[in-house]
Amino acid sequence: MVELKQKKIKRIVVTGIGAISSLGEGRSEFWKNLIQGKSGISKIDAFDTAGHATHFGGQVRNFNADKFISRKKAKVMARASHFAVAAAKLALKDAELDLKHSDRSKIAVILGTTGGESQKIEYIDEMEHKKGTDGIDSMSVIQYPVSNISSNVALEFKIKGMTRIFTTACAAGNYAIGYGFDLIQLGKADIVISGGSDAFSYLGFTGFNQIRAVAPEKCQPFDKNRKGMIPGEGAGILILEEMDAALKRGAVIYAEILGYGLSCDAFHMTNPQVDGVTRCMESALNRAGIKPEQVDYISAHGTGTILNDKTESVSINKVFANRKVPVSSIKSMLGHTMGAASALEAIACCLAVENDIIPGTMNFETLDPECDIDCVPNKARPQKVDIALNNGFAFGGNNACLVIKKFKE
Repeated sequence: MVELKQKKIKRIVVTGIGAISSLGEGRSEFWKNLIQGKSGISKIDAFDTAGHATHFGGQVRNFNADKFISRKKAKVMARASHFAVAAAKLALKDAELDLKHSDRSKIAVILGTTGGESQKIEYIDEMEHKKGTDGIDSMSVIQYPVSNISSNVALEFKIKGMTRIFTTACAAGNYAIGYGFDLIQLGKADIVISGGSDAFSYLGFTGFNQIRAVAPEKCQPFDKNRKGMIPGEGAGILILEEMDAALKRGAVIYAEILGYGLSCDAFHMTNPQVDGVTRCMESALNRAGIKPEQVDYISAHGTGTILNDKTESVSINKVFANRKVPVSSIKSMLGHTMGAASALEAIACCLAVENDIIPGTMNFETLDPECDIDCVPNKARPQKVDIALNNGFAFGGNNACLVIKKFKE
């Protein structure tokens, strides 16, 4: 009888981080402002909000696409691609990856988004209204499909491996990182540029205002008097590699990805369900081989809406048997960056386990008995963090959770 050899389980690590957000560009600025509890929320001037009930958001300011992309290339892209390419460039530089001597057919670009290049839709609509269909330029139509975000990143760096975009709304970043984890584990990629990107759009802002999900001025996750989310924009990119290869090239390793879990509520388009959220967290922990008592920090989805925060709190208490694990929502500072949200939060988890500091939940004022958790109110907390759980829950009941561990060789 031939004995079948079991495949070696690969250890997947994070070697590069790139962030574009309302808290600034790059890993260092993002983390410094996060830990200092700074707010990236301001009055929106990216478009006219006069016809809306709310006027504030996590707008990325002072961003210059020309700093990262040639003007010729930037001209045919929209803002979500600008963010994605910029964050990828920052992450690749951070990882000190020499692409010139890399097999680019073994590098993948796996990203997530909610709105894609929604600005292109708005522009096409505007041109059709003003000039008719003949007024719509072909390049805008070509650049509209959401898959162009990952394709534009691949084109910029001449990546010849798989490109894919997940459109599972606000959990898309975690979906992308989880898929990247699988690609390396299965030997289908050596390196994965993973994460998410979304830009402000009038369409998205209008939609969230119409369903009365937006707070007037500030996001207050888990607070009794919370009034909703604050829309944001940005991109988060993580470079994933197999541990042995990363060590061989002398890379700095921020954290290790242990696994992920997925679930679908199959319940309601916008209202989350405790069962679906609970199953997702349990699945992530089981696949990562981690017991609930080993988790030191939970990066919450924490949107600041009444139902989301209550559902997440109840689910956390079910999974963790009412053990008060520190839980915080960085959306209180960044706003909700949609498809980039769980990617930026994964970055926060990587830096939390590296630095043993938990970001706080800002704007917390009044305890809500229905959110009976330790939400690390209003101030970052120095604490040993070996294992972090990153929660991402989206419309349609699409849930994705990621387990991140402090790297130990």
